[in-house]
Amino acid sequence: MQPFEYASPTALKEALGLLGAEWTDANILAGGTDQISLMKEGLHHPKRVVNIKGIKELGGISKTAAGLRIGATVTVDELMENSLVRAEYPSLLQAARGISSPQIRNMGTVAGDLCQRPRCWYYRNHLGLLAQRDGKSLVEQGQNEFHAIFHEGPAKFVSASSFGPALIALGATFTIASASATRKVEAAKFFTTPKARGEREKDLKPNEILTEIVIPSARGVKNSTYEVRQKEALDWPLATASVALKMKGNTVESAKVVLGHVGPTPVSAEKAAAMLAGKTITEDTAAAAGQAAVEGAKPLSGNAYKVQLVSVSVKRALLAAVKA
Repeated sequence: MQPFEYASPTALKEALGLLGAEWTDANILAGGTDQISLMKEGLHHPKRVVNIKGIKELGGISKTAAGLRIGATVTVDELMENSLVRAEYPSLLQAARGISSPQIRNMGTVAGDLCQRPRCWYYRNHLGLLAQRDGKSLVEQGQNEFHAIFHEGPAKFVSASSFGPALIALGATFTIASASATRKVEAAKFFTTPKARGEREKDLKPNEILTEIVIPSARGVKNSTYEVRQKEALDWPLATASVALKMKGNTVESAKVVLGHVGPTPVSAEKAAAMLAGKTITEDTAAAAGQAAVEGAKPLSGNAYKVQLVSVSVKRALLAAVKA
């Protein structure tokens, strides 16, 4: 780890003033569960580390006119214990439960989960997000059992966020601030796919901080997350599905189905969502939606097994949503 300057501001304006135009100027420290690892592994070399844990305005969970507001520094434990989350957003609660490490639940933050860098072992071994050598992908015929089955272009890593798919399905919006402006970004548009060296996987600039997440009311919206993991101990999922269903009686009025850990961004399974409209969720319709969700998948040499995991995850998430 290289030497760096450390700052611990108590106000958002002060923190934003400490950031720079380049990623090497400053990095944000919240829970530190990813940032410290990146620095130790030599992937990040910030001149300054800005600790935002002491900024009160970035914390808290509250109900507003726009919906549920979750501050950037809210921890996974705080999210799981919140009565508002438990009442209306089971898909978020289920995603949080999948983070099985007590230490990460205690320290890791919601915004940190959204902003964490890919867990791809090519990236973590200094081969870049695109993992190319001489213009050719190292992933396609290499060790790729945990990589993408939905991919266009050179990026084959998978988005590591546990909360991203559920927040997209729920229609969340992120607030992003810089010293000069504040902007709103739809959750689905926050995650991006790099197509060239130097591009990143989030719609976030070096001089910006993700300050809060706002989720519309989910009253009357049945939602659920289902994850498949290799082991129940600390691990990232192999595949996930988050669903949100607007119901009219027992019939689906409209649906959102979002897949996680199978593409460089969370994947909206639009065909699966469309076929659910006007239907009752049964074993058969849920299974059909699961099959529709994997249409267009492009497995690599070692991860075709993920196709079945996705199909089953969608089916089980749908059945769990209507039973809640």
